[in-house]
Amino acid sequence: MERFAVTTARPYDILIGKGILKDAGKYIGEDIKPCRVCIITDSKVNQLYAETLTDSLKENGFEPHKIVFPEGEYSKSMTTYANILESLAEKAFSRSDIIVALGGGVVGDLSGFAAATYLRGIKYIQIPTTYLAAVDSSVGGKTAVNLLSGKNLAGAFWQPSMVICDYSTFESMDEAFLLDGVAEAIKNGMIMESSLIDWVLAKDYGKVIERCVSIKKSVVEADERDTGMRQLLNFGHTIGHGIEKLSSYRISHGRAVAMGMAAESKAAFKMGLTSYDAGEYLTEILTKCGFDLDLPYSAEELYRYAKNDKKIIGDSISMVIPEALGKCRLQKILLSDLEEFIKLGIEK
Repeated sequence: MERFAVTTARPYDILIGKGILKDAGKYIGEDIKPCRVCIITDSKVNQLYAETLTDSLKENGFEPHKIVFPEGEYSKSMTTYANILESLAEKAFSRSDIIVALGGGVVGDLSGFAAATYLRGIKYIQIPTTYLAAVDSSVGGKTAVNLLSGKNLAGAFWQPSMVICDYSTFESMDEAFLLDGVAEAIKNGMIMESSLIDWVLAKDYGKVIERCVSIKKSVVEADERDTGMRQLLNFGHTIGHGIEKLSSYRISHGRAVAMGMAAESKAAFKMGLTSYDAGEYLTEILTKCGFDLDLPYSAEELYRYAKNDKKIIGDSISMVIPEALGKCRLQKILLSDLEEFIKLGIEK
């Protein structure tokens, strides 16, 4: 098992290993005294892993309770969020108790936002069960829900007290869902560590998670509030989030980000913002991994959603521009030029 210490304003450890879910109660007990625990999970993960976690918590003196909501991106809403808060209040959870998020990115984001706002903040622990959550959303303290106008528009920064990643849970995932994690891992390779892409192609989950967590740890420690270099982690997300929303979330996050990375790279090259044609490289490598990069929406449609992007400040938006394999920079683009940027990225 690997252990990483994240030194943010509220420090915490990340544990990575195979088969460690059954010992989660023991690891949590190393930092937190026995208390009441609210396990928040979705309907699918509940059937697969909730019993293992519940048994481990009981064995280590904790009193587990559970909130289960329907799986899927549509549950990442203000309605589900409000239901979670009401349930916590009905069960009289206090600041001495904790929340444990058991599941993928939707579960983690919802649980973290609930933890950040219930009683003005209680402790929570991330236990990601998907490749995507393990390499991205479980680390860093970004929590959010979707609004009708776009993705992740309501949220808070709230660091977990611990992250426990048992990558044996990936064995229950369909190949299509594994691709979501592949996209985010390739993103990390593009922005900071090109050798990571070789580990992704080799399907070495342990190594990929370790390297992605190391990258995100260094970025989050340097820019916890997402005002500078942490925005590099948004590579592909401006167009990607628009794709998700326009598809009514039928196109998953990872697939949308893959399309977004390819399109944003093509646009940057065509606009002369970089001499490196990352779009050509990404199209080749993502297609090899099994992604369909045919984008079904127009620049006008994508721009309509991009105008609500949370990275917009004033009359400009920060875009991630690839300078070389494993090296990107942030570039401000005027909103008046954004629709043309998107158009250049998606045209054949």
